[in-house]
Amino acid sequence: MQRIILFDGVCNFCNSSVQFIIKRDPKGHFKFASLQGEIGQQLLNQHGLNSKMDSFVLIEDDNIFFESTAVLRVCRKLKGGWKLLAGLFIVPSPLRNSIYKIIAKNRYKWFGKKDSCMLPRPEWRNRFLD
Repeated sequence: MQRIILFDGVCNFCNSSVQFIIKRDPKGHFKFASLQGEIGQQLLNQHGLNSKMDSFVLIEDDNIFFESTAVLRVCRKLKGGWKLLAGLFIVPSPLRNSIYKIIAKNRYKWFGKKDSCMLPRPEWRNRFLD
């Protein structure tokens, strides 16, 4: 199964989240592409999504997941206790997504923003699609 995470490449919180995932995904379940990059834009277009998409997106084969659902699906594959967060699926998605949206709306204010997308470490380069 192919799993691709699309993330905001200029967001400090999003970049830290990608590094967090990589460190807890030793089997390499996930590949990454920034929403701003060429491949990220191609994937959005290929799946009929708005090129201005501003959400954490998980593509699993031909299935698309957004917001808190995408986050929890990723947590299920991480090593350690992070799998337990998938138990939050019992919380209705409108409630989960309202919390997600508060964080997403304030992420630049709380965590900052870069002028350009991060460059991955050389040992992680094969995990990035663009």
